[in-house]
Amino acid sequence: MSKSDYIPHPDNDLQIWHDRFKNNIVTQQAVLGLSAEDIATINSDNEELHAKIAAVNATAAAAHSAIADKAASRGHIESNIRAMSRRIKAHPAYTEAMGSLLGIIGVENQINFSTYKPILSAIDQTGGIVLLKFNKYKSDGINIYCQREVDAELIFLSRVMMSPFTDNRPLLVASKPELRRYTAVYVTGDDEVGQFSDELVVNCAP
Repeated sequence: MSKSDYIPHPDNDLQIWHDRFKNNIVTQQAVLGLSAEDIATINSDNEELHAKIAAVNATAAAAHSAIADKAASRGHIESNIRAMSRRIKAHPAYTEAMGSLLGIIGVENQINFSTYKPILSAIDQTGGIVLLKFNKYKSDGINIYCQREVDAELIFLSRVMMSPFTDNRPLLVASKPELRRYTAVYVTGDDEVGQFSDELVVNCAP
């Protein structure tokens, strides 16, 4: 029977593996006839691996922080623009031509949702917590419905504007697995549009 590669692929796993290799190879140096130069190469490789992984992790953390900062700034800017646009449109001198010039009139929605339906996916995070992901398409969001084993029918769970959504309800019985059936439909404004998604059954583990 073939064996898997002994060198792990994920960076952090490789780092742990190499630390172990470096520490234990010293105890076998004389038995295996390894030179001081061999050991020095291993130690140098280990230092380089730690440095490179640390640099990648720091860059990823900085990128995550920059993305979050940009999102917060964009939200603030959009809020200011929307507030000012409402003031402009409420002014007696406002005209549609002005709105077009300023770019504050949305394009009329010509999308036909009649044949579209959300696609749901789920990750059971145990204890009743379920992470639901969905494709928003060009809707405002989705209405999510769920049926647990004690429910006679699907029950409205939440209106969700951004994916993912977390169902944080605890298990009906803390020590017992629980089946949940989820479905969803697109929402534009206050109206449900299009078709309901295929039912997604999630086995929630304790």
